[in-house]
Amino acid sequence: MNESSTPPLEIETGAAPVFSIIWLHGLGADSRDFEQLPQMLNLPRQLPIRFILPDAPHRPITLNGGMVMRGWYDLTGMEIVKQEDVSGLDESTGIVDSLVARECARGVPRSHIVVGGFSQGGAVALHYGLRCEEALAGIVGLSTYLPLSGQLAQRVHPNALSTPIFLAHGLFDPVLALPLGEASRQTLQDNGCDVTWHTYPMPHSVAPEEMTDLSAWLSARVWPEVAIG
Repeated sequence: MNESSTPPLEIETGAAPVFSIIWLHGLGADSRDFEQLPQMLNLPRQLPIRFILPDAPHRPITLNGGMVMRGWYDLTGMEIVKQEDVSGLDESTGIVDSLVARECARGVPRSHIVVGGFSQGGAVALHYGLRCEEALAGIVGLSTYLPLSGQLAQRVHPNALSTPIFLAHGLFDPVLALPLGEASRQTLQDNGCDVTWHTYPMPHSVAPEEMTDLSAWLSARVWPEVAIG
């Protein structure tokens, strides 16, 4: 089983969580980068949720001169979609899969598990979620892109097509340019994926309006059937 080098940060909003959100940070960050995610989202008070925030393994990043930092996979150049690190992606999806399996063992079914992330973390969330034999509750990608997009038609699992996807991107993103996000959205939609898409006047970051929209999407698409009153 693939594992990150440290145990994930876990935050529970109530006793006996019935939903889990596994959230992956961006390149060079760590689990604490989104420690405030539960507060950033307007969560139903009566719905106990477990947030799992793992740390990516330390690895040399070619784009950064081989500097060792936390990363879900290697980046070899600014042309993100060329020479993609397939082995790194597979390693990181293994880490996510082990976390999903752990949640299932703790009584949270896959249909109640959301996998999401920011930037590189969002890319891994898409890569993993679209290959699941049993659909997740949702996939979230903020300021990210679809890795190995040319292989999606061959590698997407038919059962994963029903998984709702939330994608959001900054209009002025200098790291992952908006056209890359738009192309990813189009590829997903062309392959029958259920995509909700938002853009915001921001760089490679997170905006309060984005969190509001994500919260509304979660309430409408992920847990509307759960009695929380």
